[in-house]
Amino acid sequence: MIAQPSRKYPAAAPIALTERRWPANTLSRAPQWLSTDLRDGNQALFEPMNGARKMKLFQELVRIGFKQIEVGFPAASQTDYDFVRRLIDEDLIPEDVTLMVMTQSRPDLIARTVQALRGAPRAIVHLYNATAPVWRRVVFGMNVTQMLAFVHAHVSHLKHLTDAQPETQWTLQYSPETFSATELDVSLKACQTALAAWGVGPQRPVIINLPTTVENATPNRFADQVEWMHQHLVPREHIVLSVHPHNDRGTGVAAAELALLAGAERVEGCLFGNGERSGNLDLVTVALNLYTQGVHPGLDFSDIGAVARAAEECTGLPIHPRHPYAGDLVFTSFSGSHQDAIKKGFAAHDSAGPWQVPYLPIDPADLGRSYDGIVRVNSQSGKGGIAYLLERERGIVMPRRMQVEFSAVVQRAADASEAEMSGATLWALFQATYLQQPQGVPGMVTYGDHRLAGDGQHIEIDVAIDGQRLTLQGQGNGPIDAAVDALGLPLRIHGYEERATGSGSGAQALAIVEAGMDGLPGATFGVGLHYNIVTASVQAMVSAANRLRQRRQPPQTAAQAHPQVMA
Repeated sequence: MIAQPSRKYPAAAPIALTERRWPANTLSRAPQWLSTDLRDGNQALFEPMNGARKMKLFQELVRIGFKQIEVGFPAASQTDYDFVRRLIDEDLIPEDVTLMVMTQSRPDLIARTVQALRGAPRAIVHLYNATAPVWRRVVFGMNVTQMLAFVHAHVSHLKHLTDAQPETQWTLQYSPETFSATELDVSLKACQTALAAWGVGPQRPVIINLPTTVENATPNRFADQVEWMHQHLVPREHIVLSVHPHNDRGTGVAAAELALLAGAERVEGCLFGNGERSGNLDLVTVALNLYTQGVHPGLDFSDIGAVARAAEECTGLPIHPRHPYAGDLVFTSFSGSHQDAIKKGFAAHDSAGPWQVPYLPIDPADLGRSYDGIVRVNSQSGKGGIAYLLERERGIVMPRRMQVEFSAVVQRAADASEAEMSGATLWALFQATYLQQPQGVPGMVTYGDHRLAGDGQHIEIDVAIDGQRLTLQGQGNGPIDAAVDALGLPLRIHGYEERATGSGSGAQALAIVEAGMDGLPGATFGVGLHYNIVTASVQAMVSAANRLRQRRQPPQTAAQAHPQVMA
């Protein structure tokens, strides 16, 4: 990189728009959508789609709800030509869908294009030529006057050929191809020349398409360019103003949204932003951005996973796991603070009210996504995410202090494994921590059975300690107090909770005991899980006692503490 990049890359000049209106506007309705997946997107692939894959993607685009689909470049590709003919000859075009094809401004290519569309009920012919100074000078060797004559000649030729086929409803789309790098007055002259040559009017509307062929400035500058054209094009009422943003600067979506604020009515792009170089505008993102602002885009992304799989299959391009809305991990949080906020958001959410869940700008269910992957656990995760997963998958609701305790256990295990912890691994770790006898520590108690008498104030507990079977007896003001007495340990009960882990006859009772022991700072939790709540309570007491004894002889590593999990 050079020390003074301004010498090599001068900044784009600002637009002299004295009364710009777009910053105060609001997007309140969906634009017209044009999918160019089968043309622009197809040209950007390592291996362009064959007829079968093009047909599959065409059908997917129709299912999503696109009413205008650019299906190819029939004058440049026999595959595209045959595909267009198949759609027409086999009557595969829905009544509310219009095909668009593209052609360069050459008489033979224009004729071939019109021939490819013979018999179509409706068709948009997209004619373009580069207008920017460096293209005029270096590529075509034209001045502005010559370029305008070039536009007039080729639009007139297209009009002559299409007028000879009145059974088709023809629409011209004209693009000053390098609009974002062209002087505005030159772009306007080129568009007005095309409009005049075509004969724009009430029965002959024209699409004027303004591309950021190479994104070369901030999106607000593009919005200024679009608003300037919006103000100067005539007759504006018979013109559909369209934009075709590319993504060289990574701001294609922003450019499209600001262009819509500036007067554009139509946008062109591809599913998930496929296209040359850094890609075209991502139509999925723009559409769902509108949706999150209360504007239905008129496109169906209620099964975003199916759309993503179809696009990947047809294009051979993977979708990034963090791609907006569609990526596998886009609704997933590993961060502890995020997980805690999401957990609280779900708990407080009113399904009848507006969507207000932290870190989730859209309800994944609206896109056919489940909540299963929203919270996942790794070494960066916190107690909120761990609690969320155990509650969702196992019905285990932990008190907040227990969340803190168990999150430390999970943190040690995650650090040791250096990998994400699945729900199954998390549950195994919970069982090993609270529901199974600790390994390698003498004096641990294994619960066998119990019997209550005296209205629950007397208990006999069958246990095994270091392999020796014993029956312990105790008395108290209830089963928990009696169990403490039977174990004969200096335990202090700080708290007790019980709840069901689900609903119905198959639900188990969950008992949680918080206990302390003389000589040990703080408290420790024990857990019992059983179909009988008293049995679960006694198990929880034994679990807490074992874990308190274990604290006196702590293992050195997570692997030593939970060998069956860490293995």
